[in-house]
Amino acid sequence: MRLLPLLALTLFAADPPPVQFTAAANQSSLLITELRRGADGRNNNAANASNYDESRANPTKPAQWWKLRRPEIVEPFDRETYGNMPNVTPAVRWEVTATTNEIEAEIPVVKMSLLRPVDNAAYPQMKELPLVTPTNAKAKRPVVMELGFANFPRRDTTWQKRTLQIGCAYAILAPTSIQPDNGAAGLTQGIIGLVNKGQPRAVDAWGVLRAWAWGTSRALDSFATDPAVDATRVGLEGHSRSGKATVVAMAYDQRFSVAFLSSSGADSVKLHRRLYGEQVENVAVPSEYHWMAGNYLKYAGPKTAADLPVASHELLTLCAPCPVFISSGHQGDGPVYQLLGKKGMGTAEFPALETALVDGDIAFRQHSAGHTSGPNWPAFLSFAARYGKP
Repeated sequence: MRLLPLLALTLFAADPPPVQFTAAANQSSLLITELRRGADGRNNNAANASNYDESRANPTKPAQWWKLRRPEIVEPFDRETYGNMPNVTPAVRWEVTATTNEIEAEIPVVKMSLLRPVDNAAYPQMKELPLVTPTNAKAKRPVVMELGFANFPRRDTTWQKRTLQIGCAYAILAPTSIQPDNGAAGLTQGIIGLVNKGQPRAVDAWGVLRAWAWGTSRALDSFATDPAVDATRVGLEGHSRSGKATVVAMAYDQRFSVAFLSSSGADSVKLHRRLYGEQVENVAVPSEYHWMAGNYLKYAGPKTAADLPVASHELLTLCAPCPVFISSGHQGDGPVYQLLGKKGMGTAEFPALETALVDGDIAFRQHSAGHTSGPNWPAFLSFAARYGKP
């Protein structure tokens, strides 16, 4: 009976003794040759000081946003909402048709008319783009460009004066000079009709809002050739349906420096999946459906807005990190900005009328003057000036 313990002792006695080594020797045996130093929580000036800034807390996520998540959001917007851009669009060449020296708002200005015929003999010349630039400056001027219809209601027509007074140039681009604002005949005309050679578009092809956005980008191209303006500081403003096109332009062209979205309503930054105000069905009517891709109409029947693969507020995330001023009139996304080192509105509470939320990179103000952008121009220009931009 005593043989078993003796046998066990004999077996264990044959094992080698435990190895004695340092931590460095152990790491070397694991083929680890270098380790970074840990965060220093005691010295804020150290190169490896501990970080307590939330905007810097996720250094790998911004790259993931641009490479992975953002393309995932863009794809359904292209397919189901605003439509895919054609692989090839006609080149646009800009020609100066007139230049005059004038006085506007008691400021010497140069008024320049730009014409942009598309490089295709079958396409008519688009209307002129007026560009008004202050002359009493040595540096290049920022530009505020309005995507504007002449018949939009205005309670304040002094935005051009205000823009000149803060040292910016301004331009007004007519959306219908790019693409007609109708579907029955318009979709076989304009830039959409040209690309499709007058034939009906595919269900996932671009709608009018995307075409207008394309036109704003071509106008931005023209500013890059003008020595009097700073093409890196071009703000874009639009009201109502032009506000929709403005946010689409910002989402797809990161060259714009700041945006003013005025009363853009459904199919813009208004929540689709909320039974309040305009709905998908309002935009599917014969007078508006052409703004969107053909696929969008199915969400007004048999499907609903709840079936949309992307929510409208996600369009705003595609504008990040560019600053955006959201304007609305009353009558009678922040997390992505934070991820990219910017600041959201700073509150989830809806502000009182005439109260501007302008401390973050997404700003908001609702005025009481109804469906117009006028009363919010001063707040927008003050917001934009904070960035040294229009």
